[in-house]
Amino acid sequence: MKFRVERDVLGEAVSWVARALPTRPVVPVLSGLQVSADADGLTLSCFDYEVSARVCVPASVGEPGTALVPGRLLAEIVRSLPPAHVEVASAADVLMLTCGSAEFSLVSLPQEEYPSLPELPGVIGTVDGGVLATAAAQVVPSSSRDDTLPMLAGVCLDIVGDAITLAATDRYRLAVRSIEWDPADHAIRTSALVPARTLADIAKTMSPGVPVTIAFGQPGEAQDRAADGMISFEGGGRRLTARLIGAEFIRYESRFPAEFGCSAELPAGPFTDAVRRVSLVADRTSPVQLAFRPGAVVIEARSDGRARAVEAVPVKFAGEQQAISFNPHYLLDGLAAAALCAQDSAAADSTAGNGGFIRLDFTSPAKPALITWAGARESPAGEPGSAAGAGTAFRYLVVPLRGPATG
Repeated sequence: MKFRVERDVLGEAVSWVARALPTRPVVPVLSGLQVSADADGLTLSCFDYEVSARVCVPASVGEPGTALVPGRLLAEIVRSLPPAHVEVASAADVLMLTCGSAEFSLVSLPQEEYPSLPELPGVIGTVDGGVLATAAAQVVPSSSRDDTLPMLAGVCLDIVGDAITLAATDRYRLAVRSIEWDPADHAIRTSALVPARTLADIAKTMSPGVPVTIAFGQPGEAQDRAADGMISFEGGGRRLTARLIGAEFIRYESRFPAEFGCSAELPAGPFTDAVRRVSLVADRTSPVQLAFRPGAVVIEARSDGRARAVEAVPVKFAGEQQAISFNPHYLLDGLAAAALCAQDSAAADSTAGNGGFIRLDFTSPAKPALITWAGARESPAGEPGSAAGAGTAFRYLVVPLRGPATG
């Protein structure tokens, strides 16, 4: 095998594939990254029976061939190369890299022991990469990091016709985002529980305007055994597959209250900045309290008498004047995710950040509150009792904290 490739192109490709490598491989060969060169260019890939990644990049190929080398070591080497073209050649069981005056030799891993990439089931539709990336970024933070409860470590893709709804929960908050897509069958109705890490990787790599193809087997379909239970996201020359989580997701729509007693509309930028500043004094168990007053919300936090912070932000509020407290991390996650909705508007460039408004609906300090994106222009807060946000593209339900009174 012999090929020549730009260093930055190789570095980005190797780095992306290496992120999918297992941290503790069951067998050493699964730590390998497969390098294949042919007339179509250079293909880098990895697979550990759970997750696979493949990327194709342009390269000048002199001799086609395939080699399996230690993936993380290759990533570190390519990252450190000087700014010059990279010459790669293989001889016997050694892969040699030359870049400028730097030369490296890697002993290949046994190719015959490496698993073949999974065969993919039929394509079920395509979606804009930017839209999918934004939706994933909005819901993934609400998934759990606790692998002992598989259902909570995943994101549910609920597909009905021309819409995909992504939902994730860690029991303390529930994030839901609906997006439009182009299904292969407009009568489709199915769902899949995808590892949250897979969607997080998708969010980092997909670009607006680049179609992403989604493929996975639906219940009852005859599938190739290698593809059974796998889902694939492919776009821009990159393909990421993961084994679906074998668990049933909660019936998330039933968790949203039909109505709320209070509704507040807050300027997204100033409110988020104020919460972030005030939460600096809160420790892991301290809440951030929102106390609603005529024309303003008072944001307050303290930590065991050592520090206290207070800041007020203008608000349009409807309902009884009362206070509600939240875990500051959960609150900031919800505000950041809701603000991403500004990217969906035609005037996103002028409404992002300080130009948009966040809506907060709640009933009491003990019942879940709802955070949604209110839009680019200030409008009267909804009347108490309305189920504001129930039909919006993004909804974030968060359980309040019962902390000591901070007034």
